[in-house]
Amino acid sequence: MYTDIHFERFVLPEDTKESLLKSSFIYYPETKDQLIEMCYGPMHTAIFDVNYDIPGMGTVKEAEIARCKNGPSVNFMEDYMRRRDPNCMLIGDDMATDKPKFKDEMGYDFATLRKETMDWIADQSVILLPFRAGGTYFGYDSLVVCPANAAFFALAIANIQGFIGIQEIGKSYEPKAIIYVAPPFRHTHFNGKQAVVHQRSEGLHEVFSYNLYPGPSAKKGVFSILLDIGEREGWITNHASAAMLETPYENEIVFMHEGASGGGKSEMLEEVHREPDSRILLAEHSITGEKYYLSLGETCKIHPIADDMVMAHKDFINESGKLSIVDAEDGWFLRMDGDNYYGNVPEYERISIHPSEPLEFFNIDGVPGATCLIWEHRIESTGKPCSNPRVIIPRKMIKNIMPGHMPIEVDIRSFGVRMPPSTSEHPDYGIMGLVQFVPPAIAWLWKLVAPRGFKNPSIANTSKSKELQSEGVGSYWPFSTGCKVTQANMLLEQVMSTPNTLNILIPNQYIGAYKIGFMGEWLSREYLARRSGTVKATHLVEARCPLFGYSLDEMKLDGQSIRQTMLRPELQSKLGLDGYDKGAKILTDFFKKELEQYLTDELDPLGRQIIELCMNDAPLEEYLKLAPMRHVK
Repeated sequence: MYTDIHFERFVLPEDTKESLLKSSFIYYPETKDQLIEMCYGPMHTAIFDVNYDIPGMGTVKEAEIARCKNGPSVNFMEDYMRRRDPNCMLIGDDMATDKPKFKDEMGYDFATLRKETMDWIADQSVILLPFRAGGTYFGYDSLVVCPANAAFFALAIANIQGFIGIQEIGKSYEPKAIIYVAPPFRHTHFNGKQAVVHQRSEGLHEVFSYNLYPGPSAKKGVFSILLDIGEREGWITNHASAAMLETPYENEIVFMHEGASGGGKSEMLEEVHREPDSRILLAEHSITGEKYYLSLGETCKIHPIADDMVMAHKDFINESGKLSIVDAEDGWFLRMDGDNYYGNVPEYERISIHPSEPLEFFNIDGVPGATCLIWEHRIESTGKPCSNPRVIIPRKMIKNIMPGHMPIEVDIRSFGVRMPPSTSEHPDYGIMGLVQFVPPAIAWLWKLVAPRGFKNPSIANTSKSKELQSEGVGSYWPFSTGCKVTQANMLLEQVMSTPNTLNILIPNQYIGAYKIGFMGEWLSREYLARRSGTVKATHLVEARCPLFGYSLDEMKLDGQSIRQTMLRPELQSKLGLDGYDKGAKILTDFFKKELEQYLTDELDPLGRQIIELCMNDAPLEEYLKLAPMRHVK
């Protein structure tokens, strides 16, 4: 089953090689089934405890794995370990970065801890698992070095990035990235906190995961790896979902949806939500309670492309003037917090109850010998269900999914923003119309600022939940190890070099006084898909706030007109021009504050021009001079 004859095939850093040669045993899984069995420990028990001996603490149980009918169910002992700590990234090298450096935070050089880590690995039985960061087809050769008793962590990488058996690699395997897993160090060196240290060097990105929750390392750590490789090679992994929409008339159009967390990426892959009588609740007035409905017959068929990470590699560039993408993952790390009862998410429930191969579950109550049910979330010390239940579903199991071996051109690039209720009495920035059409220059500004917006579900501090905050450049900044301005320049080049991809903005939660949830996203998608991604100039009117580009003055779906007050919120009686303008000032001031940091000597001159237009309250026509819109007919 396992041998040591494969070790010489790996081209590794010298200290890694020396450490592994001293380890008590090296496992090389040949099949995913072998790796799954390893999750249950050497005795293949019904429940396996993942324990570590910690100096001064004794034996510490980090997690337990239950053998369920449909796959291993992993549960961590601490509430804190069941979700990603957003402040866990440290940079252990001396290359350019805007992120916290290990030496500055810890007071000593990372080389010291690196040696201690290698010494610890030398005393372990370990798994060496090759994988391809970025997915099986277009990814980069990578490797995870994981203690054997934490095989579930290696399985998470195999499920998200695609399993590669040891027999599948060549005679010489030189990884571009290595993930080392060393759980005890969070207790001995980081006061029990999650810590992920990135050490970059020429041609190699190393990730030291000092905790076992896969979010910061097996998931977002791979995102960091791809951003770093892309920064060196001149391409981006965008933080987005994507889908091909097939209209009732069999036309096809591809949407890519970006935005900060809570911006609607997952919702882009969902069907339009309907009432029990099949009507669509477009909006509910937050003051009067009046509800507005639509009746839509057949809606677009959704063919998912990507859920969270979209690779826009430079090798995909073509002459169409559109962005070309592939899914950067082979499996989706799906959060099931919205699934609270049977029948709530039928597609994922069906897949997870009767999978074609065992799945992997996190923070879900798994009982040995029983079926793990994704709506039965782990109860935490607070007495409440865990807010971050997860299941990893291979993309091949998802209905109607587009194949991952071929780049797909993006017709419409949407950006979602959570908006608060806004009225003349309580003006706020929730003044975006149902869909806004923006030129490339303004689209770039939104990607730099990436507002988290109103009541973002990822923000734990409720005192700030109503404040505008930025997710950072590209909305992927939390995972980037480099510099903000470098990423800003790359995003500018990406947007400007793909002028035939239409850029739009879509609000969720509120439009002025109307509560809409994610209906703006679903209806805009239906509207534009039926029109092949183009819009007539006669239906466009310049928005009062230049950051919104153009608004629609007319929108019809199946012969039904959308109220003009939903398209141009300033026409709402409870908001009006004065309330709109006050909200526009809140938003514009926030943009100016966030954009100021990019005005450095390293910024592309065109980028400086665009930012200065915003700083000077320039009208829309000035942005159009720098880059026109090509989709207006």
